[in-house]
Amino acid sequence: MSIPIWISFLVFIVVMVALDLGVFHRKTTVITIRSALVWSTFWIALALVFNVLVYLLYENNYSWASLATEHLNGKQAASQYLMGYVLEKSLSLDNIFVIAMVFSYFRVPMAMQHRVLFWGILGAVILRGVMIAVGVALINRFDWVTYLFGAFLFYSAVRMLMLRHENVEPGDNVLVRLARKWLPVTDRFHDHHFLVRVNGKLMATPLLLALLLVESSDVIFAVDSIPAIFAVTRDPFIIFSSNVFAILGLRSLYFVLAAYMQKFRYLKHSLVFILAYVGVKMILTNHYDIPDGASMGIITGILLVGILASLRGADKDPVPLRSPLE
Repeated sequence: MSIPIWISFLVFIVVMVALDLGVFHRKTTVITIRSALVWSTFWIALALVFNVLVYLLYENNYSWASLATEHLNGKQAASQYLMGYVLEKSLSLDNIFVIAMVFSYFRVPMAMQHRVLFWGILGAVILRGVMIAVGVALINRFDWVTYLFGAFLFYSAVRMLMLRHENVEPGDNVLVRLARKWLPVTDRFHDHHFLVRVNGKLMATPLLLALLLVESSDVIFAVDSIPAIFAVTRDPFIIFSSNVFAILGLRSLYFVLAAYMQKFRYLKHSLVFILAYVGVKMILTNHYDIPDGASMGIITGILLVGILASLRGADKDPVPLRSPLE
């Protein structure tokens, strides 16, 4: 993709993020489910509208300067963008479970959670940009990296299946321990501030520890999701743009699902199978190219099975489910 288009896309994202925090969510208020639904719908609609732009750009050969190994027409580019978006959105759902656990552990008030998510997701965009650039360079130079990524995705699927979030202790996180070592931590929140001065002494608030945990959790999930999208496409613009739109909508999606996420007990199993399938696709990519339409159907089908099974199981559960935000 040509440099002006890259710059235009980055400027657009910066403007949207600035409007989100500086205009629409400037005040520290509780995000209602209705507001979160509206914003989730907005980000999903914006991602789909952008897919039309992707089609037009590639169909009119604006991708002449792309770092991709092959030229894509409009239909191929739009298909890969949509599948990459759905894949990243699906895998990010597990991150929502971890974020809820972090907020519950530190007892972060609902009114302050938006600020943590905003800065956490902004950091995630920058981090993934760096990881995508490194991944593209590796795959374009060494074909065998696809086998390594595929095997790693299998390992990630097994790890996700074995790991139980409730057994994870946020206080043992390396970044949290380092922060507590170098900075004293206040025993209460100070509005939306991450750092405060108490009696002239600089101190961290529990909000900063929550932010560090959100950032570190995204590092872990990015290690899974970035290799996964290379099974879909190797075009850096498609990879980055689909990732960005999936991440930017994560914050509002969190507030939609947070109160109900215990009902989605089988969703994690769907993500395990999605990772395993993507690992197979990546290992086979140099020998047999699974059509994008088939992959989209498989990924969507696995996700829907997990959602439907969770809803059915929740209906049969006689025990009231407690929100992790209570």
